[in-house]
Amino acid sequence: MRLPAAIGPINRVARSPNYKWWAYFSIAIGLFLTVLDQSGVNIALPRIAEKFDADIPTVQWISLSYVLSTSATLMPLGRLSDMLGRKLVYVTGFFVFVGAAALAGSANTFALIILAKVIQGVGSGAIQANGMAMITQVFPEQERGRALGLYMAIIGTGAITGPIVGGLLVTQLGWRSVFFASVPIGVVAIIAAVAVLRGGGGTGAGAPGTARQRFDWAGAAFSSAALVSFLLGITNAHELGWLSPPILIAFGLATLLVAAFIWWERRIDHPMLDMGFFRVSTFSFGVAARFLSFLGGTAVFFLMPFYIIQGLGYQASTAALFMLPGSACTALMGPIAGRLSENFGTRWLSVGAMASSTAGMALFSQLSTDSSPIHVIAGMVLTGTGMGAFSSTNTSAIMGSLSRQSYGIASAFLNLVRTFANLTGVAVGAAITAFTMASLGFEPSLADVGQSVDADGARAAFVLGLNRAFLVSTGLMLLALACAALRGEPVAYDDAGAGERERQEVTSETAG
Repeated sequence: MRLPAAIGPINRVARSPNYKWWAYFSIAIGLFLTVLDQSGVNIALPRIAEKFDADIPTVQWISLSYVLSTSATLMPLGRLSDMLGRKLVYVTGFFVFVGAAALAGSANTFALIILAKVIQGVGSGAIQANGMAMITQVFPEQERGRALGLYMAIIGTGAITGPIVGGLLVTQLGWRSVFFASVPIGVVAIIAAVAVLRGGGGTGAGAPGTARQRFDWAGAAFSSAALVSFLLGITNAHELGWLSPPILIAFGLATLLVAAFIWWERRIDHPMLDMGFFRVSTFSFGVAARFLSFLGGTAVFFLMPFYIIQGLGYQASTAALFMLPGSACTALMGPIAGRLSENFGTRWLSVGAMASSTAGMALFSQLSTDSSPIHVIAGMVLTGTGMGAFSSTNTSAIMGSLSRQSYGIASAFLNLVRTFANLTGVAVGAAITAFTMASLGFEPSLADVGQSVDADGARAAFVLGLNRAFLVSTGLMLLALACAALRGEPVAYDDAGAGERERQEVTSETAG
């Protein structure tokens, strides 16, 4: 991945005092594409279902297969990037991602699209495992908050733009264009990464000798199998029943595999995920706060469209406008909070941000069948502001509690925590709402609220279930707030990873 030294302009970029911004924009292109692609493909699912005569549960496997393969490969590829170099793994992941997008766009069978999305998920795992790590790496330690705030801005902008671009492409050019559109953008991302990011070993290949460490294949197998088992269980529990044998087996197998993973990681010399990380209070409380915040916050993005359309009777296009302020506030507040954290620290900014999200959830728990648009928008602004500010400041604290040599696996693990919490939050929110509707004698279907014989009663039951789901989310946000308050500020490492710490060293490698 090293370009010839004779290419003068590229060498000048690498030596530029503004290199961090060149690197940021090259990485931003890639991260933006992954978010844009996922949301755009979701818009195309109805057209794909029509083309291949697939029902909704079947066509959802296009998204599910992508999430499963991404989640299963995040930590192994994060660890591999710490060993071999982040740039190498990142660029290779993009080649896989772009190739799979072209394969999906040209597919003539539904099975081939699924296969392409599984392959693309592996590429996405390599990209996501390294994006946050590389952005954090190229900015100085004192600007870590700003860097991660800008990372959140990329994610937020992609989330806003994706459905719009995807809708235009599907309407004007057909569903295949959603996949093909990723190819030229992906090629630009590859060229930018190869040309701008420093060194063949990437932006932080690790300490000398790291590449000679043996890869933890058993740990990768245990973690990937546990994730796939859990995700298959949580995504099918509503359809098959939470206490059905397949779901119980899936959850039981996931539990056994997690126990095996922890046991294995504690006994080998070079584990994929060092369990010593969790002995650092900043890391452990920060991860707990991250998990709880996404677990509670996911309910907004999943349940609110149903409420706006079925509960209040608005059109789908109007529902998107209701959701827009939350996404915009998330994109805007990430960089602002990150910049403030450089002067005021991360702890109390995180607490304040989570207080904002908690207030938004509490407001949502009071929704009714005749709530005003202002009620909904106010809640979206509060939760979006809180989530954007919290994610950048809390992540900055977590990354700052570890050495730079561990940024790859840490970035992968944090992305995995987010995915894990998001999927679980969707399942829990849907289950609470459906259980409430069933207990009141109505069909527990979120899609058929307006088609019930007693439409007003079904709508009232749905909104009551929604209130209960948001009350649970409020409680989860309060727990996240408590974890953020208990989480300390990170003590910075020096470049060799041997800085003086107030807490126990994470590993023997970084201690020396």
